[in-house]
Amino acid sequence: MKKVLSPDTIRLLIPALSLTILLISVFYLQPRAMSYTGLNLLFNLAVPIAFATIAQMLIMTVNDLDLSMGTFVSFVACVAATFLQATPLVGVLVLAAAIAIYAALGVLIHLRNLPSIVVTLGMSFVWGGLAVLILPAPGGQAPGWARVIMISRPPFVPMAIIACIIIAVVSHFVIMRSSLGVILRGVGGNARSVERAGWSILGARAATYALAAFFAILAGISLVGLTTSADANIALRYTLLSIAGVILGGGEFTGGRVSPIGAVIGALTLTLAGSFLSFLRISPDWQIGAQGAILIVVLGLRLLLNRHENRGRQP
Repeated sequence: MKKVLSPDTIRLLIPALSLTILLISVFYLQPRAMSYTGLNLLFNLAVPIAFATIAQMLIMTVNDLDLSMGTFVSFVACVAATFLQATPLVGVLVLAAAIAIYAALGVLIHLRNLPSIVVTLGMSFVWGGLAVLILPAPGGQAPGWARVIMISRPPFVPMAIIACIIIAVVSHFVIMRSSLGVILRGVGGNARSVERAGWSILGARAATYALAAFFAILAGISLVGLTTSADANIALRYTLLSIAGVILGGGEFTGGRVSPIGAVIGALTLTLAGSFLSFLRISPDWQIGAQGAILIVVLGLRLLLNRHENRGRQP
């Protein structure tokens, strides 16, 4: 009998292969990047992108899509650089209210059967407006503890890589191994079966959106910890980057089929592509093009492997 790769293996193999090839190319073109400092520069922004990707992945787990991810992370960054830094209690309350609003969005989308892209697109203007009200001009200051964590220099491996490994492991346990994760993926894969098993679809969707907001908040705080200040437009690109990271990591738009480890690897791949081109002083316009090209190539590889798998299953 011919042995074929499982879908879960394929979801991890493709993003890992793409990251490896890109990293080898970087080291070949810039041997000096093969060092602690070089890796730190290349993956400097990986942590907030990884958090945002996991947040988007959670939304996609229940077959929805969040088009407000970038503006929400920007809003969180503004809150972190102002309220969370000057009056931590007020900042925590504001962020807790944001999580509650996200949960309410999940409930609204389910009860009214509204398209998630329409609701979240509308909310993107709300989060963007609130960010401007909080911080009309670039400024503010990162909380000291966030700055200390993000610029710390552990031995041997840069902080960004260690943090991404932790994010991948924790999110994998929550989404793929815990009972909560089984329910959330079940809502995306077969909601009727989950409901017949006695679980509340409404509660599951509310929990999904709340958990996504929590990871997005971590993205905003970690971003401010890296940049030391905030801006109402600081993370607008995170909407597309988070979606691309999930797709690169083997996730799909329907069926609750996601891979947390693959999503983090996808975020690392996109970060590496952007950082390397910045390292070479190439225009940001080309960076966006390079990230899009990587996405197309990886999707092409996944299509080929899926076809190979389907052929292997045929008698």
